[in-house]
Amino acid sequence: MLFLLGLAEGVVGSFQSSREVIGSVPLAALAFCALILISCGLAGWAMKTMAAALLVAIGWFVASFALAMPNSGGSVIIANTSAGQWYLYGGAVCALLGVGTAFVTARRR
Repeated sequence: MLFLLGLAEGVVGSFQSSREVIGSVPLAALAFCALILISCGLAGWAMKTMAAALLVAIGWFVASFALAMPNSGGSVIIANTSAGQWYLYGGAVCALLGVGTAFVTARRR
């Protein structure tokens, strides 16, 4: 279920990350980055293991990076814009930070 949570976050985030609320600031991409950080951290904290956070992160990575790859027609879901870059690279860093947070909290217990 945690893998499916990460997969769902990746799919929704990939399609909605290009929304801009204020000028050219990619707020949706930043919000989805924060969401994956919180999801990984809370999954690891709730299950008291780093594997739970890792499952959420792997699901997010699979969905996001699969949708960033071009298909045979040449189109991509996540474009090479500032919002797309913030979503992919920021989300990857946040997922790893969430797994690290889960590692620290699981070791303390």
